[in-house]
Amino acid sequence: MTDYLNGRVAVKVGDITEEKVNAIVNAANSSLMGGGGVDGAIHRVGGSAIKAECRKLRETLYPEGRPTGQAASTTAGNLSADHVIHTVGPVWRGGNAGEEKLLRECYVNSLYAAREKGCGTVAFPAVSTGVYGFPKIKAAYIASKAVKEFLEKEDSVSKVTFVFFSESDAQIFIEHCVF
Repeated sequence: MTDYLNGRVAVKVGDITEEKVNAIVNAANSSLMGGGGVDGAIHRVGGSAIKAECRKLRETLYPEGRPTGQAASTTAGNLSADHVIHTVGPVWRGGNAGEEKLLRECYVNSLYAAREKGCGTVAFPAVSTGVYGFPKIKAAYIASKAVKEFLEKEDSVSKVTFVFFSESDAQIFIEHCVF
């Protein structure tokens, strides 16, 4: 594990569903009903309570799906965390469709959602870098800059952990982050 900002940021390789934090961020799709990758794993391990709350969010607040860049909180069900913050990352379309701004909003809005729920510790996956195709180097810069700027202004979140599925993805992040 690598630490930054006096221990307020950590980078590690692991399974985000096993993180013992106040909130795990889910790289969700707009349906909020589960999918592949991190989203599918969080729904599988967290169990039916997460899906039930996501269904309620869809029925009451987001009948057309959750907008890209936004964040919504649910229970964490069977996970070790207290909450899951679902954020919908942008699909990479070549860089001319506002993808960078939307990815930044995913991180910032997730941190604000954590603050609203009183979550001092938050774990993030690499939002949008899987099947959504966001370039990993760009994503590392955007994610780290957004988190750094938030933590410089806010003390409500005491620690952010970036959890990567592979050592190579963690290394890309470490080499291109702004901490």
